[in-house]
Amino acid sequence: MKYFIESYGCQLNMAESNALELLLKGAGIEKAEKAEDSDCVIINTCSVRKTAENRIWGRLSFFGHLKKQKKDYKIVVTGCMAERLKDELKKDCPFVDAVIGTNEKMEIVDYLKGDDISQKDKYSFTTSYYSEGEFSSYVPIMNGCNNFCSYCIVPYVRGREISRPAEEIIKEVKDLDSKGVKEITLLGQNVNSYNYEGLTFPDLLTLICQNIETIEFVRFESPHPKDFSPKLIEVIKNEKRVCSHIHLPMQSGNSRILKLMNRKNTRESFIELVDNMRKEIPNLTFATDVMVGFPTETEEEYLDTLSLMEYMHPIEAFMYYYNLREGTVAAKMDGQLEDDVKIARLERLIDEQLKRCQKEKEGRMNMTTRGLVTGITRDDKDRYLARNEHNEMISFKPKESVKVGDMVNLKCYSLKGNTYLADEI
Repeated sequence: MKYFIESYGCQLNMAESNALELLLKGAGIEKAEKAEDSDCVIINTCSVRKTAENRIWGRLSFFGHLKKQKKDYKIVVTGCMAERLKDELKKDCPFVDAVIGTNEKMEIVDYLKGDDISQKDKYSFTTSYYSEGEFSSYVPIMNGCNNFCSYCIVPYVRGREISRPAEEIIKEVKDLDSKGVKEITLLGQNVNSYNYEGLTFPDLLTLICQNIETIEFVRFESPHPKDFSPKLIEVIKNEKRVCSHIHLPMQSGNSRILKLMNRKNTRESFIELVDNMRKEIPNLTFATDVMVGFPTETEEEYLDTLSLMEYMHPIEAFMYYYNLREGTVAAKMDGQLEDDVKIARLERLIDEQLKRCQKEKEGRMNMTTRGLVTGITRDDKDRYLARNEHNEMISFKPKESVKVGDMVNLKCYSLKGNTYLADEI
């Protein structure tokens, strides 16, 4: 049997697909390069936005057509969409062989071997999420969400928060370190609310840094502002391996909208957090998430978001307009905005962020930085690409031979589009 995995959505989904691949290969099931060459396609789905679900419905039609042409072709749907729309998928896509929820995802191997899958009442972690040969790896440390933001489907499809045992995390990190991995990203829906038997997220970060040698970049996604403690800021400041590029989701710059979103922070507390982080963490840069067009959002409240973006000046921003998700509190709210209003607000937000980002990058043009080599540039085979701790891409011509996975010291001298040009030093 040959398998093919198609993954959508968040980094945790990608990590879980990596873990599933390890189990499939361990069971002697071979990976196919294309879905058309496989005997089984596994679609690891996402439900965060309707656009993702729409794309998956389209792909299911494609695989249904493929199944008509091939004998004994299995189609397995798993992940958050399988959790949320299990009955609907079975009804509308009778050609799908199995719809397997988030908690049972790792039992797909048992299903393919002909064994029964038992329903699980909670999520469980596997031992490794490593993909062979990679130099940048995901390390899930928690799953689920207790926050119930009014627009978000995640708590309903991922369940309540559960933290992975610290000893299992350290064991995996040590294994990655021994394999020559240079960068890890700790994952969780609210990664900084990690708490395992009293061991908090700052404690875990410190412990990880004490147990690595090869790994130089330690990142984490995605934190919640309400759990960003002074102790966590102190750890980022003192632990040089923890990258000083922080993804800090804003969502809105207006306190009334934040309350409707059930975000548990205000505009004022967010500004205070940004100020404290800037004061304590050298060379800090931000990434953020921003939503516009939430139900009842006025033009003045939208302008609060624009002004807070200007105050924060992130070098990366994931921007989108409010997307109604059935089953959430926000879906039942009065004051739903028209799509053309939401789109217009998003377009202005994106336009201003692109200008801001260009200005930020130009201000950092002469920086000296360390980067992880990720590949060769597309247009010039003599130049390589590297990514630094601020998640910025840098094109450089090496002094000597380098390879993917090497760490290099670079001096930037120019900017081409979104990519810095640099000399190796």
